[in-house]
Amino acid sequence: MSSSVPTRADCANAIRALSMDAVQKANSGHPGAPMGMADIAQVLWNDFLSHSPVNPNWINRDRFVMSNGHGSMLVYSLLHLTGYDVSIDEIKNFRQLHSKTPGHPELGYTPGVETTTGPLGQGLANGVGMAIAEKTLAAQFNRPEHDVIDHYTYVFAGDGCLMEGISHEVCSLAGTLALGKLIVFYDDNGISIDGDVEGWFTDDTSKRFDSYGWQVLAVDGHNAQQIAEAITAAQADTARPTIIRCKTVIGFGAPSKQGTSGVHGSPLGDAEIAATREALGWPYGAFEVPESIYAAWDGREKGFAAESAWKEKLVGYEEEHPVLAMELIRRLKGQLPSHFGKKAQEYVLACQDKAEKIASRKASQNCLAAFGQLLPEMVGGSADLAGSNLTLWSGSTSITDSADGNYINYGVREFGMSAIMNGIALHGGFIPYGGTFLIFMEYARNAVRMAALMKQHCVFVYTHDSIGQGEDGPTHQPIEQLATLRITPNMSVWRPCDAVETAVSWKAAIERSAGPTSLVFSRQNLAHQARTAEQVAAIARGAYVLKDCEGTPDVLLIATGSEVEICVEAVAQLQAKGIKARLVSMPSTDVFEAQDDAYRESVLPASVRARVAVEAAAADYWYKYVGLDGKVIGMRSFGESAPGPVLMKEFGFTAENVVATATQLCKK
Repeated sequence: MSSSVPTRADCANAIRALSMDAVQKANSGHPGAPMGMADIAQVLWNDFLSHSPVNPNWINRDRFVMSNGHGSMLVYSLLHLTGYDVSIDEIKNFRQLHSKTPGHPELGYTPGVETTTGPLGQGLANGVGMAIAEKTLAAQFNRPEHDVIDHYTYVFAGDGCLMEGISHEVCSLAGTLALGKLIVFYDDNGISIDGDVEGWFTDDTSKRFDSYGWQVLAVDGHNAQQIAEAITAAQADTARPTIIRCKTVIGFGAPSKQGTSGVHGSPLGDAEIAATREALGWPYGAFEVPESIYAAWDGREKGFAAESAWKEKLVGYEEEHPVLAMELIRRLKGQLPSHFGKKAQEYVLACQDKAEKIASRKASQNCLAAFGQLLPEMVGGSADLAGSNLTLWSGSTSITDSADGNYINYGVREFGMSAIMNGIALHGGFIPYGGTFLIFMEYARNAVRMAALMKQHCVFVYTHDSIGQGEDGPTHQPIEQLATLRITPNMSVWRPCDAVETAVSWKAAIERSAGPTSLVFSRQNLAHQARTAEQVAAIARGAYVLKDCEGTPDVLLIATGSEVEICVEAVAQLQAKGIKARLVSMPSTDVFEAQDDAYRESVLPASVRARVAVEAAAADYWYKYVGLDGKVIGMRSFGESAPGPVLMKEFGFTAENVVATATQLCKK
C-alpha cells in the first residue's frame, strides 16, 4: 500500500476489510458481494455519484440502490467512509438490534439508504420507479436554462435479481419508457447460494437487455478504467437505460474462498480473514482504516459544493418561475394543497346529495376526476385493466405520449407496477396509484408488503372485489385477499358500500402520507345509503351506525361493501319482527380500531353479544368482532362460475339468510 496517496485499490480494499470484519463479528451476513463489487463502487461513488453526506435527503441527489440487498455491508461501508452519520461503532454493530446497520438495507434506519431491499429484484424495480419519477418531474418542472431536476438512478444488481421474474417486468417497461438516466450494474460473478449458476441460469443477459431496448455494456468489474468509461458511455446515452455487465469475482481477495458459494452468505473465518488481509496488502487490524483512506473517501465537501451549486440554480429558477418553484417545493415536501381538505369534503357531501346507485369502481373514477384536478402530483396507472379498474380519468395523459404526463400504462405487470409505485413514492414529488383486480394482488403481494414496511404513500386500487363479479369464476373471485391486506401491518384498507363511502376512502388515502392504502371496489352497482350529516362525518372513523333501533340493540349486524345493502334490508325485516337490530357499516377496520375506546363502544357496545358479520370474503377474519357467540356469513371455500346474483344467493349473502342467522342468535 502506498504510504502517501491511497490508490483506487486501497480505497476499494477498505470496503472489503470493513465488510468481512463486520460479518465476522456478527457471525452472520454476506461478505461475497461487497468484496466483489468494491471496485465498481469505488469508481461510481468517488468519480460520478452526486450526493451530499451532510444532507442525505438533498432532492437532486443521484439515487443509489443496492438491489442485491444481502450485500448491505457494501452500502454501510460506503456511507461510513464518505461521511454519512454511520459511525465505526455502527459498522461493528452490524445486524444487531436497533443499529443503523441492519441485515439488509432498511429505509429509515440508515441515512443514505434509499429503499428497503432484500427480496431480490425489488430494488431494481424501485430504481425503475425512481427513474420514472425523475424523468416525469423534470418534464413537468424544468424550463430552458433551469434544469432543477436532473439526476441519475444507479442500481447494483446480482444474478438473483435478474432471475426473479420482476426483473423482466420492470426492465421491459424501462426500455419502452426510454429511461436514459437509469444505469444498472450487473454483478456477473456466476455464483448464487447453491453454487455455480451455470446449472440453472444460462440466459444471454446481454441479448435479453438488448431486446428490451437497453444499452448493454460489458466490463471487467475489477478494472477501474473500464468501469469509468462504461459509466461515461451510459450517461451519454440519454435515450436508453443502460446495463453494465461487470464480470467480477465474488469474495475478491479471499484466497481459498473467492469465486465460490462459500463466500456468498457466511463469515470468512479468522484464518481466511488473516489470509485475505495479506493477499490484499491490508496491514490494519479489524475495523481499522487509516486517516489517509478516510480522507480519500470523504465526500462531504464535494457533496456540499454540489448541493450549494444546485441551490443557486434553484434561486434563479424561483426568480424566473416563482409559481412553479412554489409548487415544486410543495410537492417535494409531500404537502397537499391547503384547499384540498375542504374541496374533498364538499365532494363527499355532493355524492351524498346525488344519491346515485353506482358501482364503487365507477364512483372511484369519479373521485379521481374530482380530486385529480386538485392534485397534479397524482400519477396513476393500471396493469392493463384501465377499462375495468377505471383508473383513467378525463385529465389523464400517458407518459408514453407526453413526458410530463400523469398516467402509466404498466401492461400486464401487477408485481412490477406495485414495486415501481414504491420507487415513485420514494423519489418524492408524486402520489402514485395503480389498479388491478383484487385477486391479482396475489401477483404483487411482496411489493405491497414492502410499501407497508417502508410506510410509503401509495394507493393500491383493487376492483372486482368479491364473488359478486360473477362468471369469470373462482380464478378471478377473491376470497382471502381482504384478510391478507387487513392483517398487513401499516396497511390501511377500505371497502366502501356506495359512492359516498368511496369518496371518503379516496380522501383518506390521499391524506394518509405515513403508509399505503388499499381501496377495494365492486364491479356491480351498489345502492346509495341515506345518511344524516352526522353519519356522513362518521364514515371517516372507519365504522359507524348506519341503521339503528330504539334503546340497546338485541343484535348487531356488521357489513362492508356490497353486503351493506343486503343488511339494510335485513334490519328492516328484523325490526318488523320486533327484534331490535343495529347495522354497522365498517368500510375500514384499521381506521375504526384506531378510534378511542368511547367511540368504538358507542358503535359496538360490548354488552351486545349477539353479532353477525356479513362479508363476501374469508369468514375467519371477522371473529375478532363477533366473538365466539357470534356468527359470520362469509366465504369458507372458493367461488364458482355463475352470474353474480346467483352466486350471492348460493353462498348465503341474502337478506333472508342474515335475518335467519340473526334471529337464531337472539333466541339463545
